[in-house]
Amino acid sequence: MPDVEFVNLLIIAAIAVTAPLLLGFAPRLRVPAVVLEIVAGIVVGPSGLGWVEIDLPVQIVALLGLAFLLFLAGLEFDPRRLRGPTTWLALLGYAISIAVGLAVGVGFGAAGWVRDPLLLAVALSATSLGLVVAVLKDAGRLDGAAGQATITAASVADFVAIVLLSLAFSTMGGTVSGRVGSLAVFGGLVVLTGVVLAFTGRSRRLGTVLSRLQDTTAEIRVRAAVLLLVAFVALAEKFGLETILGAFLAGVVVSVVDRDTTSHPRFRIKLEAVGYGFLIPVFFVSSGVRLDLSGLVAEPAALARVPLFLVALLLVRGVPALVFVRTLRRREVAAVALLQATSLPFIVTATQIGVVLGAMSSVTAAALVCAGLLSVLVFPVSAVSLLSSRNTDQTNDGARRVADRPTVGD
Repeated sequence: MPDVEFVNLLIIAAIAVTAPLLLGFAPRLRVPAVVLEIVAGIVVGPSGLGWVEIDLPVQIVALLGLAFLLFLAGLEFDPRRLRGPTTWLALLGYAISIAVGLAVGVGFGAAGWVRDPLLLAVALSATSLGLVVAVLKDAGRLDGAAGQATITAASVADFVAIVLLSLAFSTMGGTVSGRVGSLAVFGGLVVLTGVVLAFTGRSRRLGTVLSRLQDTTAEIRVRAAVLLLVAFVALAEKFGLETILGAFLAGVVVSVVDRDTTSHPRFRIKLEAVGYGFLIPVFFVSSGVRLDLSGLVAEPAALARVPLFLVALLLVRGVPALVFVRTLRRREVAAVALLQATSLPFIVTATQIGVVLGAMSSVTAAALVCAGLLSVLVFPVSAVSLLSSRNTDQTNDGARRVADRPTVGD
């Protein structure tokens, strides 16, 4: 065997188990496990106790974790939601996000905090689709008007942000015009693959074989999904695009092709088990290990970037929620604004790319990730509270109307 140690991966795997267990013993503490994972990574990393470093095994598993994270985000992306006026409002809202983000980026660039305003605008323009879906589902608000507006806006934001990041800030090199051509060819191959898979899936003989093998040790559907993920990632890399785009589009293709889940209801649960059970936690913990908090903590001026970036995130993704002001109530618009401004995985990814390209310093990257952590902690809870208050107000109004009705004897 090669001379490779697994001590660092062992510590990270232990953190991945401990974080959700701690939350399980404290159910009232509404903190996503990803927050604890990143914070624990900071504690055991060079900025803290110095117990863990990013070696080859951790790098490989973390890279697979990032790919699976984007794959599962693509799996949440449902093109059928992108219909009607809500989609156009979501597109308008994202255009506003980029405009506000560029203005914010220019301001922070003048302060010397970022070297590329567009990178900051793109980094702040996404929404954690998977997290928002989970929050709305747990709160029972997924099918409401505010929930559907949020999901549509988050879907548009995630997709466009990933495409923009791949085109404008690819670590693979090449010109933007060259990457646009590569994206067109790559997109054509993705569509062709989806069409072929959809056509092939109609084969009864193939369907019978898949059904026979899907719950055996072959786990044929899971293997096929992983094959598609790796193929799209490798293909994106060959075309000079960011691998995250390939991972995301692989999830989208599976989401489109896998519409009828009656014959394989556990397929997506198994995919989530592979991702969230091992690979994705390693990515988040290692992201915390990579964070350079020494410069952030050393100077109060640098630490002040965190709340300012949090405000910037709320402006860039919160202000566009005003496009729904004619279709939603005020409390719902405020809730959509907070949910849209909930972002962490994409910020982690974008900042890592920014540091590699020299477009931002490690201190700025750490401040952005800390702002993302705060957004995950504060914004969803506040949004659910607003939506719940709205229902309470409606109930109280109904009770008052019933109380004010004249009785038969009056």
